[in-house]
Amino acid sequence: MPNLLIVGGSGFLSGTLAKRAISRGYRVWAVTRGQRLLPEGVTGLIADRQDKAAFERAVSAAQVKWDLVVDCIAFGPEDIQQDIAVFDGLAGQLVFVSTDFVYDPKYRQFPQSEEIGHFIGAGYGYQKLLAETELANYAGDMLWTIVRPCHIYGPGSKLGCLPAHSRDADLIRRLQMGEPLRLVGGGYFLQQPILARDLADFILAIHGNPKSYRQVLNVAGPDVIESRAYYQIIADILGVNLTIEEIPVGQYLNENPSAGSFLCHRFYNLAKAESLGIALPGTTIVQGLREHVESLLAG
Repeated sequence: MPNLLIVGGSGFLSGTLAKRAISRGYRVWAVTRGQRLLPEGVTGLIADRQDKAAFERAVSAAQVKWDLVVDCIAFGPEDIQQDIAVFDGLAGQLVFVSTDFVYDPKYRQFPQSEEIGHFIGAGYGYQKLLAETELANYAGDMLWTIVRPCHIYGPGSKLGCLPAHSRDADLIRRLQMGEPLRLVGGGYFLQQPILARDLADFILAIHGNPKSYRQVLNVAGPDVIESRAYYQIIADILGVNLTIEEIPVGQYLNENPSAGSFLCHRFYNLAKAESLGIALPGTTIVQGLREHVESLLAG
């Protein structure tokens, strides 16, 4: 049985990954602050990664060599430096979950490939890019792969992919009450959301695939849709009407200059991953959103 360690194992994506891995016969550990319950079968290593000494002690005390480590919460270069310092010699392969926000929204390709000269220079995406660079410059024996997902959705998270209703805890109530949704640009930006379960399966498919070593891979779902269609699908599932009020893009960016990475077309060339023999995510946006909505309605 392979050993898997998830850094941040009690979160939305990480919890989904843990469950999928256990169902496939992995032994699973998770580094967590201990503030939320872990999925059944996961062994917790209690530490806050911001406390570097405690993080290293927790990992060392487990006395395990991991076949795969997945870092779901690394934010900047210091987090990847920590991964390298702690897991070099303890892990066979490291997968870093980055983001599509590394691409500069002003210079995107359609579809966007991994190899492009225009990357973002500030904010969340820039910190993720610096973390990627730290891993790419690592010259040790631990194998690594970087994945860049688009909008991740599914049971365990909040609904919403576009301001002003991104990860909106009240989205279902708003729609059921007939409230109009205020979407930047009217919701015409293209998206390619990925179901968390599909992303977890993609990550597990990377494990042990020699062609994936030292590669950066886009990953997204099978459907490219307008953002407004995402909300329309949710409304259809609920059996209610959808009304949209448009927020002008320029106005919103003037008030929220860091939101540019949301306000662009976000769809991707997945040929690189496919060429490595990795099965691409296949859950349709309609089926995935139905699972997501039903999970929230069930409480």
